[in-house]
Amino acid sequence: MPVRPTAAPLLLVTLLTATTLTACGSGSGSDPDTVKVSFKQSTDNSIKVMDTYLGEMKKQFEKANPGKKIELVPIKAADSEYYTKLQQMLRSPKTAPDLVYEDTFLINSDITSGYLKPLDTYLDKWADWDQFIDTAKTAAKAEDGKTYGVPDGTDTRGLWFDKGIFEKAGLPSDWQPKTWDEVLDAARTIKEKVPGVTPLNIYTGKPAGEAATMQGFEMLLYGTGDGSTDPLYDTASKKWIAGSQAFKDSLGFVETVYKEKLGLDVSDALDPNIATRVRGELLPEGKLGINLDGSWLPQDWLEGSGHEWPEWSDKLGLAYMPTQNGQAPGKVSMSGGWTWAIPSKAANPDLAFKFIETMQTKANAQKWYIANSGIAVRKDVAADPAYVEAQPGIKFFTDLVASTHYRPAYPAYPKVSTAIQEAMEGVTTGDSSVADAASGYDEELKTATDDQVITK
Repeated sequence: MPVRPTAAPLLLVTLLTATTLTACGSGSGSDPDTVKVSFKQSTDNSIKVMDTYLGEMKKQFEKANPGKKIELVPIKAADSEYYTKLQQMLRSPKTAPDLVYEDTFLINSDITSGYLKPLDTYLDKWADWDQFIDTAKTAAKAEDGKTYGVPDGTDTRGLWFDKGIFEKAGLPSDWQPKTWDEVLDAARTIKEKVPGVTPLNIYTGKPAGEAATMQGFEMLLYGTGDGSTDPLYDTASKKWIAGSQAFKDSLGFVETVYKEKLGLDVSDALDPNIATRVRGELLPEGKLGINLDGSWLPQDWLEGSGHEWPEWSDKLGLAYMPTQNGQAPGKVSMSGGWTWAIPSKAANPDLAFKFIETMQTKANAQKWYIANSGIAVRKDVAADPAYVEAQPGIKFFTDLVASTHYRPAYPAYPKVSTAIQEAMEGVTTGDSSVADAASGYDEELKTATDDQVITK
């Protein structure tokens, strides 16, 4: 497996990025007929799903609006780096694009920082807004009641498993664990009977960024109770929860995976590009038994993706992530998604929203959901058989919406997420015990939330 990049290439990337950020500004003197659109580009050069889609939307928009132009400004970076670079761009009118791709977990932080423009005056006049489901709308709504982003889909999460590896291990092809222990037992069986493969992947640590928090830790944490209350944020007191046994139990699962060597080698697990490698190498090459991951994976394997894997639906099985002890509701998922937002310092906001309208027609939205293996947030698309039957797995992941949870995406959340990643990394490397990592999290939580913390 490739080793992690050395400092020199990272320095080069940093310098190149700085040059890019300076060059792509839309400040004074910008062309009033050009919309600069910033988006996250895959770190895998062969994955062009977003690039292809936006290229089609650019042609469509420019044909329908003679004299108007779309300039695509990709940011090639791992998730955690993308958020940092995007915020750097948003701070100044010299570097702020006209339209940005915002993860729902970060949007409230950027709203609070004054980086984004409220869209209500546009949305009130846009008939298609009525087609968006309410939960998706609230993902981009701030505490001031205004909406700052238009969602382009949502997602759910579950367990992907390799049927060939399961057959060699003597595990069933219709595997569906009922508890955490059954997930771990399957991984132990793979380790014993199928040497040379990684039994179980769970994202962890700061390099993986929000993937570690959401695909990893929160898929555990939100399965510890009965689903009726949020284990991370207490809505009654409006405080973040520290010192919970649920938190320690979730860390304990992560510790077990890496202590028993059921997961990736620690150096690989802490590779910033591990998510790209899981999709592009480990799963297609039959080197990973179980992967706790999201609904969007097939976008990397579709025709034209660069990693075509048409037989993935025959090779891989899907199972929902069980609750800790099999307690009701029995399964757990987390949902998030991305939005299109207009920076407060954008030079051409009206034209930018017009491009959002182009991307979010029923036909174009449906094309995007299918291309990126997304879950529809438009009611008319979700009801269309052409969407439901577009590819294997869509029904499985869409059905998980009924059991899903959303992150408490308040302004402090990004800092809380980083504190979770640090706790995970401590037990992954073995540098911290579960108790010490949980205690360290509690202290970081107080700092991250201005001591808005409650102990349960």
